[in-house]
Amino acid sequence: MSNRVLITAALLLLASCRGDRNEQYYTGMVRFPVKPNMGVKEAMAARVIPHARQLEWQKLEMTAFIHFTVNTFTDMEWGTGKESPELFNPVALDADQWVRVLSEAGMKMVIITAKHHDGFCLWPTKTTSHSVASSPWKEGRGDVIRELRDACDRYGMKFGVYLSPWDRNAGCYGDSPAYNKFYMEQLTELLTWYGKVDEVWFDGANGEGPNGRRQEYDWQAYYDLIRELQPEAVTAIMGEDVRWVGTESGYGRKTEWSVTVLAPGGSPESRAVNDKTGLTAMSEDLGSSTLLQDAGSVYWYPAEVDVSIRPGWFWHASEDSLVKSVETLTDIYLSSVGRNAVLLLNVPPDNRGLITDGDIESLMGLKAWIDALYDRDLLNGARPYGRGASNAIDGNNSTSWSPRHKRTASFVPSIPATFNVAMLQEDISRGQRVEKFFIEALSEQQWDTIATGTTIGYKRLIRFPEVKADEIRLTIASSRATPNISTFALYYAE
Repeated sequence: MSNRVLITAALLLLASCRGDRNEQYYTGMVRFPVKPNMGVKEAMAARVIPHARQLEWQKLEMTAFIHFTVNTFTDMEWGTGKESPELFNPVALDADQWVRVLSEAGMKMVIITAKHHDGFCLWPTKTTSHSVASSPWKEGRGDVIRELRDACDRYGMKFGVYLSPWDRNAGCYGDSPAYNKFYMEQLTELLTWYGKVDEVWFDGANGEGPNGRRQEYDWQAYYDLIRELQPEAVTAIMGEDVRWVGTESGYGRKTEWSVTVLAPGGSPESRAVNDKTGLTAMSEDLGSSTLLQDAGSVYWYPAEVDVSIRPGWFWHASEDSLVKSVETLTDIYLSSVGRNAVLLLNVPPDNRGLITDGDIESLMGLKAWIDALYDRDLLNGARPYGRGASNAIDGNNSTSWSPRHKRTASFVPSIPATFNVAMLQEDISRGQRVEKFFIEALSEQQWDTIATGTTIGYKRLIRFPEVKADEIRLTIASSRATPNISTFALYYAE
């Protein structure tokens, strides 16, 4: 490690001690110098910040997944790859209905299964006949990806694609060089035929090809191609920008670090790092100071929480009565968006090509609940006590309460407030820093702790039993560097 890096680390620590505003930041990741003390490591980790594309992605908060393919017509979750394209015939397909419903529900992006594990392509690809071009839908002249892309443009919705790396139909699967070339040809079509792509989503699903050999994916070549053709697109799950939260339940971790020791993506270099640390996307702890002790690097690698509105990912008539309730969806919202993640909610169209009424009812119920939640911030107009604390309640995310020393602030609402949800946000353009906080309420001259938490990140929502208070006190009990609290708000949720 160069002397320059060591000097930089020392200066960072000094700046932290002095509260120096001229902080050095590290976009995407930082490598630690050899044998630094924990103060240096924490100071450097506190200044890892997202790429511009990661920051814009985090602000979306809620996105939608569309699982739709021949499985929709076979009543299966995973196809075999042997299904006839003749099965695919959504006679009433209406991408405008999809996007209109999802937009009205508050979603900001739609990601479509352009190809699932069965290998059936929803666009008229030149790489295989196993596609919509061989189906009776629109007499083989249809293109689901085009229809969705155009609908997204009409409704101002961002657009993403899921291209499964596992292909159970492709004869070259298992012949790794040949299949990687085949896969990249499909990826190139999706990234050049349909305008701007905002997210490229792929999982790590893997199997053996017809030759009995396990396919080896060339992840780095995939990433390089995406950066060349769609430089602003985030790459998710097996990508370098966004990670899988580790479960499909809809619930993120109570301690969710965006700054992780887990190395992003599936490249050989990342695998080597993660093999050494023993970390996976499913590990409970990905970024604590305990992990920093032995880490050589940290990365900005935020979580995406994916879950289906139904038990399955594809539509099944037998699940029409099993759509998640509004109550369940609100709990998922609080436990995903409210735990420093982006929610990716799957809403699968039926075999007509339409989102069903039951799904729509739950989605609109969720949106009504969210709108009601944020309708009135009970700290709006409050009188703050604490230097700079007004910046946390001014409704402007570009300003922050950044206490260097005493990290406690009190707020007196304009009238005694009754509330049961607290919201905190950090200015993540300056890193994720808070390790522990607590909130107290003053009622009848007595202070009581009503909520505690660990990490904050982009957004933290905590629901607790109803409280009526004359004064509220927020304390940042532990932070890796000067915290930057852009928002502190209180709400009442029914």
